[in-house]
Amino acid sequence: MKFKDTKYGDLTGQTYDGDISVSYTNIDSLEGAPKIVKGSFDCSNNHLISLEGAPKVVHGNFYCIENNLTTLEGAPTKINGTFNCSINKLTDIKDAPKEVGGNFDCIENNLTTLTGCPEKVGGDFGCHKNKLTSLKGGPKEVGGNFDCSSNNLTNLEGCPKKIQEDFDGSFNSLTTLKGAPKEVGGYFDCSNNHLISLEGAPKEVHGYFDCRYNNLITLKGAPKEVGEYFECNNNNLITLKGAPKEVGEYFSCWGNPNEKLDKEWELRTENPDMTDDEIKSKMYELTNDENYLSKEVQDIFLF
Repeated sequence: MKFKDTKYGDLTGQTYDGDISVSYTNIDSLEGAPKIVKGSFDCSNNHLISLEGAPKVVHGNFYCIENNLTTLEGAPTKINGTFNCSINKLTDIKDAPKEVGGNFDCIENNLTTLTGCPEKVGGDFGCHKNKLTSLKGGPKEVGGNFDCSSNNLTNLEGCPKKIQEDFDGSFNSLTTLKGAPKEVGGYFDCSNNHLISLEGAPKEVHGYFDCRYNNLITLKGAPKEVGEYFECNNNNLITLKGAPKEVGEYFSCWGNPNEKLDKEWELRTENPDMTDDEIKSKMYELTNDENYLSKEVQDIFLF
């Protein structure tokens, strides 16, 4: 069944003034679709293997979710609203629209590269639940959230330098934050990775910062300021050297080898001018814990 066989009929080459929805109509071809749609166009949940015949310009949103697409060849070149090609079988997006004014979502495909993405996305960018090993080729500018979680990334090179809202890089294989955005307007989530250091993290995060479930032995490289809460639970931390100077809400560090970290955080926040050596001595005095004078901890305080 083709687009021209639906209730809209054959609109080849025409401009359609309104929204079009042919979702759940069992079409396998967009033959007969109009050239320009002044509203939104939805062809989700069908049997499409190609976007050949799709409108070239869509003033609203374009949805082709949950089809059998392996390529975006034939996709519109300009979308004023959101473009969503999630839950298909895409291995690349080299034929994606060049301009997207709203969100761009390519979630839950088989992508190994972002080459071909629009350089600028006006809203959110979602590429999570793919097989990405690199963010190179992705957008340079994102107006909303950036979600690259649940991929196979080992670093963040290729990520936009500034994220207006939230950044989620959780559930990857990150061993470094090299390439991470310099500034994040919302939260920054790098939890459930293989990080041993926070070097490369943004210096300022306006929302929360989550680095739980990694292999961190130090907080060196952590943001200086976190607007909401900071969570570094379930790592290998024995000292909080490098922790943020300012945290807007709570600081959580349970599940680390050193069970006295909460006391160290309290000491650091109440005495922001104390040096690391003074912190070390005071912790020994407060806890009578020789661990704070151990060679391992001294080495961490010194590097």
